[in-house]
Amino acid sequence: MRENRDCQTEQGEIDCPEFDLRLTLESGQTFHWTESDDGYTGCIGDRGVFLRQKGKTLYYSGIEPESLRHYFALDHDLDAIRASCAAHPVALEAAISCRGLRIMRQPLWECLATFILSPMKQVSHIRQMSLTLRHAYGKKLSNSTIPSFPGPSSLASATETDLRRCSLGFRAKGLLGTAKLVADGEFIPESLCNMSTSAAREALCTLPGVGRKVANCVLLFAYGRLEAVPVDVWINRILTSFRSRGSKKLTPLELERYGEKILGPYAGYIQQYLFHQARTGKMTVLQGANRRNPLIS
Repeated sequence: MRENRDCQTEQGEIDCPEFDLRLTLESGQTFHWTESDDGYTGCIGDRGVFLRQKGKTLYYSGIEPESLRHYFALDHDLDAIRASCAAHPVALEAAISCRGLRIMRQPLWECLATFILSPMKQVSHIRQMSLTLRHAYGKKLSNSTIPSFPGPSSLASATETDLRRCSLGFRAKGLLGTAKLVADGEFIPESLCNMSTSAAREALCTLPGVGRKVANCVLLFAYGRLEAVPVDVWINRILTSFRSRGSKKLTPLELERYGEKILGPYAGYIQQYLFHQARTGKMTVLQGANRRNPLIS
């Protein structure tokens, strides 16, 4: 989807020596950034933002450079992340192919709410639901045609029927229930920041509409828990393909733990590389592909 650039004139630029804006924004982490004539228009929190990359320079408007560096996690050491999977040929190949793809640090509530929309949906469908919610309940911004993501109070004031009109289907109930808990202060997303990953995951899984896969997505894409492995259909197929032909079928939880074991301390980053390569058709996921893989369980 393209649209005319609608943010103010670019305010500044930052160096981004190992960063690919397009690859990062279109890798299935976030769902609202919209391609403009020569860049992307979207929001970071309640700020309308325009971004354009040329070579190793990122041009921006509507945001401070420090916030931009934080959002795109430009401090992550991608050399160390690639080195962590050097013994796994398939993972290393994906990491090299996805050079410049970074795991983002998204706003906590926005990430939680949008991934509640994700079960049994492709990235394009999640994007459609997210944009519909933004236009129906979000804050209109003067410098962007993309509204901010609606806050929990805004969504909590809706009805399940209202949210179903945004094509959410059964996800409306979970989103509404979680929005009410956050709006009422019964669940505070920021309270998870100092918890261990396992404790934070357990807390997230108490929320309506949040299972283990959604919780791991939120931990990875909002809380910076780079070891978290969300096991969706794609990752299930990929991890299963790494195992010996005829091996016992693993449950999603067992596959998650298997992924953490073979993909290492940055397993969340590595699974995102694998996910992107498989989803875009650049990697064939076949049972028995483990014949190229020395790390068979």
